[in-house]
Amino acid sequence: MLTQLRKQLFECRVLVVGAGGIGCELIKNLVMTGFHNIELVDLDTIDVSNLNRQFLFRKEHVGQSKAKVAKENALRFNPDVNILARHDSIINPDYDVDYFRQFTIVLNALDNRAARNHVNRMCLAADVPLIESGSAGYLGQVTVIKKANFLYNNYGETECYECQPKPTQKSYPSCTIRNTPTEPIHCIVWAKHLFNQLFAELDEDNEVTPDAEDPEATDANKQIDQGSDSNLKISTRPWAESVGYDPQLLLRKLFQDDIKYLLKMDKLWQKRKPPVPLDFDNLLEGDSCFINDNTVLKDQLVWNIHECVQEFLHSVTSLKKRLEMSKSYLIWDKDDDVAMHFVASSANVRAHVFGIPLKSLFDVKSMAGNIIPAIATTNAIVAGLIVTEALKILKGRLDLCRTVIMYKNNLTMKKLIIPCLLEKPNKGCYVCSSKPEVCIRINIDDITIRHLGEEILKKRIGMIAPDVEVDDGSGIILISSEEGETEDIINCKLSQFGIRNGSQLKADDFLQNYSLKLKVIHEYVLMPPRLLFISSSKLTIVKSIIFTAIL
Repeated sequence: MLTQLRKQLFECRVLVVGAGGIGCELIKNLVMTGFHNIELVDLDTIDVSNLNRQFLFRKEHVGQSKAKVAKENALRFNPDVNILARHDSIINPDYDVDYFRQFTIVLNALDNRAARNHVNRMCLAADVPLIESGSAGYLGQVTVIKKANFLYNNYGETECYECQPKPTQKSYPSCTIRNTPTEPIHCIVWAKHLFNQLFAELDEDNEVTPDAEDPEATDANKQIDQGSDSNLKISTRPWAESVGYDPQLLLRKLFQDDIKYLLKMDKLWQKRKPPVPLDFDNLLEGDSCFINDNTVLKDQLVWNIHECVQEFLHSVTSLKKRLEMSKSYLIWDKDDDVAMHFVASSANVRAHVFGIPLKSLFDVKSMAGNIIPAIATTNAIVAGLIVTEALKILKGRLDLCRTVIMYKNNLTMKKLIIPCLLEKPNKGCYVCSSKPEVCIRINIDDITIRHLGEEILKKRIGMIAPDVEVDDGSGIILISSEEGETEDIINCKLSQFGIRNGSQLKADDFLQNYSLKLKVIHEYVLMPPRLLFISSSKLTIVKSIIFTAIL
């Protein structure tokens, strides 16, 4: 049996997606276990922040491809292994169903949901076993996903990655973000939206100026004279453009003029501590709060208000130049030092104005990027469990495979690693069920074809290149994956094509070999769509005034 397993290890082909914290440990485990043919795909390059846990990388590798450096250093453990490293996105159309079919098993070591969803669908379409994994601090999980069962002792199908709804990112009311922040995260979300308003592709829904229509301040608003507050008559982007992105004028508007306007809303401050506009006259008199302690890392120091202002002015100047040189809008990235310094300084100046504790660059980056600090030991354990489950699959013993969960402190079972039986598929799953179908609640007089394609099918359902037609025999094509074919109708409303309450749409994604029926339920409300709720059996778009950080 051992000889047979060694032969299988030598002959099988393994695809590893991701060369980060889990990926580095996994590649090392695979080459030392005896896997001979490995293909590695990862789009990222190495950042300084990776070096504390991704042990295959060194300081001299910063800026290089993770996949290629991981291959070079993994070969030192076993130079006889064949490793093909690809510095690319697994969502690239080149990696189609036929590409996935050439592998015996696929191992996920990803850190984002969109890529996980895609690999899940490709493995289902290609009928290839997938081992999904993840870690968050001291917590970790490994599970096996396999659709077909006839080759594995008649073992039943397992649930897919999308069978159960995943927790969504926490959202915050718009009025809290714009008017009454009370926690550092409120200021950080505001700062990220400020970056988008100034430098990224404009999203009018995420304005950062005071919300004069805050329901809590309704009575006070009637007494406010907006005539003198001309800066509030236009949104942030046009105003910034009108003053040439002058850093000092931006600073004065955001942290003095806007705050003075907020103070006019008397009702907001009856039971709250009111904000204090930034004092420019005494701004330079603060003492530096940098700690002269070599044991404290630079990113973990907290800037004082003077340093925050200087960082704000410097980062605005740098981002303005970058925007002028760029052919398109900028994209916020937690690993972009200038963008990160802009968000950290903006958030801290706003926190200072509202009497909220300031945070270090490290803390702001963790919250802004929704980062849970990685634990190297957790990644190592998860990688070991992945290989353990992979060996079971190679031996044809899917019945022995388990979902393995790691707990930080499990007093009930007194174990840190808990194996569980694999779950059966969710019959209502809109990905792996025999007839995938979702229900969308929308205002057909308000939603455009562009919104249907970009916000619903791509962002929320996870399609890559959808084709959509009205499923009533009329042959009306709303969205085509062929470039330019439906461009002339992209901004038309759904109601213009006879879509009404109860209409059905058919969506296909050739790349994912995935088809889906959408049942339209017309729901008339005054507000534009804001929040998407996904369950295992239905997909619902509701309309609400709730601010959500995920849109």
